[in-house]
Formats: sequence, structure tokens, C-alpha cells
Amino acid sequence: MATPSLALIPSGYSYEKVYSVLPSNGDGDFTFDRDSNATRVNKDGLIEEVSVNVPRLDYSDGSCPSLLLEPSSTNLITYSEDFSQWESSNVSVLDNFTVSPSGTQNASKFTFNGTTNGRVEKNISVVNGTQYTFSVWLKNDDLADPTQVWIGLSTSNQGEYVTVTNEWKRFTTTQVSNGTTEYPRIQTSEVGSIFAWGAQLENQSYSTSYIATQGSVATRVAETCTDAGNADTFNSTEGVLYAEVSYLDTNDAGYIQISDGTSNNRIIIWNLTSTSLRGLVVVGGVAQAQINGGVISNNTTFKVALKYKVNDFALWVNGVEIGTDVLGLTFGSNVLNKINLSVNSVEFKGKIKDVRVYDTALTDAELEALTQ
Repeated sequence: MATPSLALIPSGYSYEKVYSVLPSNGDGDFTFDRDSNATRVNKDGLIEEVSVNVPRLDYSDGSCPSLLLEPSSTNLITYSEDFSQWESSNVSVLDNFTVSPSGTQNASKFTFNGTTNGRVEKNISVVNGTQYTFSVWLKNDDLADPTQVWIGLSTSNQGEYVTVTNEWKRFTTTQVSNGTTEYPRIQTSEVGSIFAWGAQLENQSYSTSYIATQGSVATRVAETCTDAGNADTFNSTEGVLYAEVSYLDTNDAGYIQISDGTSNNRIIIWNLTSTSLRGLVVVGGVAQAQINGGVISNNTTFKVALKYKVNDFALWVNGVEIGTDVLGLTFGSNVLNKINLSVNSVEFKGKIKDVRVYDTALTDAELEALTQ
């Protein structure tokens, strides 16, 4: 198989930069921006904070990191680790009792007395009829392993039972608010203790990385990753755009795009509001190929390749040719000059494991092998 002209396999980064493996002269490096601190799972499996404009190589999926790119989000819970600031009923709370997923002794112990619906909760002002996602890390102490604990908002139909074990796990539930005040809570009628850490309530339909709070709400701003490559990096007449990625939410996924810096000439892999994955080639403002690639699930890694060549376009997903288009033009020489993971204020939202650009239209056998 041909060697890619650009390869982003997340491994190297610095302040405001994500380094591509190819080209080796630095032309393929991305410019990174995030004007706030943020957290990641490091190679030791611990949650740690990284500074402003430092990219996040996240190891939550295993030993190989992904470049984590997320939208802006706010933790509406003002004390995310200090549960002594929460309200409690039929439960005692001890803060800083044991080591949390951050590797620090700052997790709390909840001891329930067996009274029905013993709970720890925090009142939060919300917008009625809006989706909110509540998340928290839980671990058993002396309750049976596993045990069922209820997490949710104010009423019984605004949450779910989760299975807590002797290992730390982040549990998440997304619910619609019912009124202007909600009470994110951890609740059980059992007798015994569990550990808790890192509570978060976000005004959206999915959870994002942990945002610590200490007395007030806190916001992680959106990240952008842009402007890698130049006209020498890309073959404008034929090639392949390949990616191994996962989306946080397919309703809000963002683009991977090669272009000339405008919307008139571009090659795009994107997800069309959960309808389907899509490959799109636009030349001179006119769509030359538009191929649907099927529905992709949230937080599910997949491999996709979009081949472009005059009268020869194809979209491959996970080793299968999903669709083709045998009528269409490509670009003149030296038209394409950059690749972006953030386009026109629409950021890619998810995890990047691998992005490559090939300057030849690969064969079917090569595309099958690449995307399997």
C-alpha cells in the first residue's frame, strides 16, 4: 500500500500543537486551541488536568491514546467532590475518605442506614423541559458486589439503576428536567457504604470529560484543531481521506475536511445528524459525489475511507464498500492546501485515533484492508 502523504496518529503534542507523524518536516502539524483547562485519562488510567491550549491524548480506551476533542460544556454542580455541601437523607457522608480515580485521597464515603430512598442530592436551577446529563464515579465499600444504586434527578422516572462494583466506574444518565429546580442524586435503600467522586451535571444529551468545581460552576471551552498541510501535502486530482474515529454524539459530530480554505472546494467525512455517515466532494461549489455510509453509534470507533478520482468515488466503512459514484470531477492541480478537524466554528466532537491522506486513489483491496 502507498505511504500516506499525511498521517495523524496521536502521539506527540506541545502547547497549541498536535504533531502529525507524516510529513516529517512539520508541514502536517495541526494548530490546537482551547482557552481553558481540561481533564483526560492518562496512561496510568488516572484522571488528570491539563493546562490551557495543551492537547489531550486520552487513554480511556486502552493502551493507545486518542486525541480527545470536545465541545464547550459547563458543570452545573458547584461542589463536584465535596459532598458535605450536598443535602443528605438517611445517609452519613465522609469526605476525603479514600483514593479517587484522580489518584488523590479525595473521594467520599456514603453510609446508608437502610431507610427507603436514602440519598445524597444537590439542588440545581435548570430550564424546564430540557435534557440534562448527570454523571458520577461510584465504587462499592461493604455493600454486596455488585449492588444496585439509583442515580438521576428529582423523580423516580428521571433516572435509572446502575450496577456498582468494587472497581471505580463512571455512571451516566440523561433525563429531561421537570420544573426549574432539579436534584441530581445518588440513592439506595440498602444498608452499607459506597464511595463517590466527581459529580457532574451538563445541559446536554451526553456526558463529556470531567470538569472539577469548588464552590461555583465551571466551564471547559470548545477545542479546535486546524490548518495542517499545504498544497504540497495533497494531490488535488485523486486520493483518499481516511479516519479511525468515534463521535461523542452523532447528532453533533463535526467534520474532517480537506479544502482550499473555502466551502467551494473540499472533501468531507461527516455525520449528518444521526441520519448517516456521509462522504462529500465539492468542486467549484458543486457537489460531485455525495455518498451515505450508514448509521454510526455514539462512542463507537469505526474506520472510514473516502476515495476521490474523476468518475471514481467510493466510501468504505469497516472493511465494506458502502457506496460509489462514477460520475464527477475532482480539482485542478494544487487546489487543496489544508486539512481541518474544525470547520467554520463546527468542531469535531469525539476521539481521533488515526487520520491519513493518501495522494493516490487506492485499490479496492487496499481500501478493504485499510478499513477492516
